Amino acid sequence: MSKAPKAAASAAKPAHYDLIKKPVITEKASMVTEMSNAVVFQVAMEASKPEIKEAVEAIFGVKVKAVNTTITKGKAKKFRGRAGERSDKKKAYVTLEAGNTIDVSTGL
Repeated sequence: MSKAPKAAASAAKPAHYDLIKKPVITEKASMVTEMSNAVVFQVAMEASKPEIKEAVEAIFGVKVKAVNTTITKGKAKKFRGRAGERSDKKKAYVTLEAGNTIDVSTGL
């Protein structure tokens, strides 16, 4: 029983999927996508810009122009009357080369 390797997924290592957690689908992220050919992903806190670039290129098969990152600190909130804190989040704004696109709703 031989399995045929997937074209796009064969180049992506399992570590790449650990770095890119999920796409961010918000109104602001949609505006960034329309205006500057960029896609926004939530990434692992320890991910660096070169690692994010390599992972996006391997997973989606596109050419990345630039990667900008932001870290949002978790807010102190109350959960059922008890003090708690939301976790910190890191987002990557991945700008793609001209002619490359990623449709985050389908992943192509």
